[in-house]
Amino acid sequence: MVEQKNYKIGFLFYVRYLDHVLFKNVDSGLCKPVMREVVGWLVKENDEAMWIVCDRSVEKVSAQKVQACESGMVILKSDLLEIKKIG
Repeated sequence: MVEQKNYKIGFLFYVRYLDHVLFKNVDSGLCKPVMREVVGWLVKENDEAMWIVCDRSVEKVSAQKVQACESGMVILKSDLLEIKKIG
């Protein structure tokens, strides 16, 4: 696991983490968390989780009614395996 610390909001990061797995009609003993990775901008953080945006608008589109259109994920810090600041 990764040392729990605060990271710089707005910076680009590479994150490797364990993801939860939903299973149905299989032997639960065969299931385990899956290692995944994401590259994105850190937009929020607290003691338990970090919010990574991996797709965002570069500039505000005039037709948009919503200020920010972003896609990303919330990752629990307890599931972090590796995090590296990019650039």
